[in-house]
Amino acid sequence: MKLLSVIVPCYNEEENVPYFYEELLKQEAALEERQVQLEIIYVDDGSKDRTVEEVKKLHQKDERVHLVSFSRNFGKEAGIYAGLKKAAGDYVVLMDADLQDPPSLLPEMLHYLEDEGYDSVATRRVTRKGEPVIRSFFARTFYRLMKHISRTEIVDGARDYRLMKRPVVDAILSMTEYNRFTKGIFGWVGFQTKWLEYENIERTKGETKWNFWKLFLYSLDGILAFSTAPLAFVSVLGLLFCFLAFVLIIFTIVRTVVFGDPTSGWPSLVCIISLISGVQLLCLGIVGQYLSKMYMEVKNRPIYLVKEEL
Repeated sequence: MKLLSVIVPCYNEEENVPYFYEELLKQEAALEERQVQLEIIYVDDGSKDRTVEEVKKLHQKDERVHLVSFSRNFGKEAGIYAGLKKAAGDYVVLMDADLQDPPSLLPEMLHYLEDEGYDSVATRRVTRKGEPVIRSFFARTFYRLMKHISRTEIVDGARDYRLMKRPVVDAILSMTEYNRFTKGIFGWVGFQTKWLEYENIERTKGETKWNFWKLFLYSLDGILAFSTAPLAFVSVLGLLFCFLAFVLIIFTIVRTVVFGDPTSGWPSLVCIISLISGVQLLCLGIVGQYLSKMYMEVKNRPIYLVKEEL
């Protein structure tokens, strides 16, 4: 039988841990028909509730349940990477504990891998039902932007819910960067991918850990990790303002010669100086973001630290 590793990153998901386990086991018969057995890897991202205790309870009654617990909160990206490293399966799937990634899709996903020869099966939401309007707007704007400034395919509405064959997992693990943006990494490694669409499913229990500010910072990580377009933008902006400054110098000289009034117009001069200063600070900020990412990479710190493992 082949082994399917189910990776479940968790942060304060004590209510969802046992519920997810029960829902996943409902697909066990369909998986066994395909000669596939399960291992379930819960990756605790420094939870402050009883997530670890709930996983231990499951481990006591089912040895297929494993736990990787971090020393602190390192973020979901670190949890995904840790789960991929620990997974021993021929197939590996990433799923959220809140059941927004329905386990009922697993048999169909396996069909595409085994019967139709795909290397991975990815999922995307076709609706954002239950999501705030402003958040949906900015999410769609981000995906449209990435489509134009990056060569890496990042699909609108893509979830982390993805079933992969072992070569795909090994390719992802070969990318050991500290600043990780998994949606971009999936697209960068390539391989033949089948996309499954489904309507958005709201959380069963608990509250989302992603607020608008965290999603905004996460989107910046994606832009910086998979596009150099912002650097090209500031370069063009710099050339544009150099040209504008040259034109203004010529204009000032001509006006002084013709009208002999070099001191008037100081309010407009203040506005121009303020504008150019703001643009300079913007450009420095963009360059600084890239330098900060390089700074974190060259430190070569571990992506995560494990406190406990079952």
